[in-house]
Amino acid sequence: MESLYKFKLQKKIPVNWGDMDAFQHVNNTIYLKWIESARVDYLAQFVTGRFSENNLGPILARIDCRYVFPLTYPDTVIVGYRASEILEDRIIGESRVYSEKHQRLSAISYNTIMAYDFKELKKAAIPKEWKEKITLLDF
Repeated sequence: MESLYKFKLQKKIPVNWGDMDAFQHVNNTIYLKWIESARVDYLAQFVTGRFSENNLGPILARIDCRYVFPLTYPDTVIVGYRASEILEDRIIGESRVYSEKHQRLSAISYNTIMAYDFKELKKAAIPKEWKEKITLLDF
């Protein structure tokens, strides 16, 4: 799994029969759900507590996905997630979806995470604590 070696967070997810669509391969929205699951697990490592209590939490501002290889049932995917860049007001994240059955990369996704102040209802700077924990995880 050379394509996942940089990803400390890796999540195994079984492909379900219902993940396939009328074209007999996994629907593209399912990939985004898998990536979301890995992203939430990643964020939970440094964002703790309820957002309503903290007033500050991560939100997804942007996501794109490049589909490389179609998946079908049965299979198991390994979804890797990592931060590839930390800026003052955003975190650039990267995901890879890897097929165990085919031993190959199936999708690549990039996303932008913003810190959001739920009390002030606006974006905020990335907290120092987040930056420190992300640096320990990925850099």
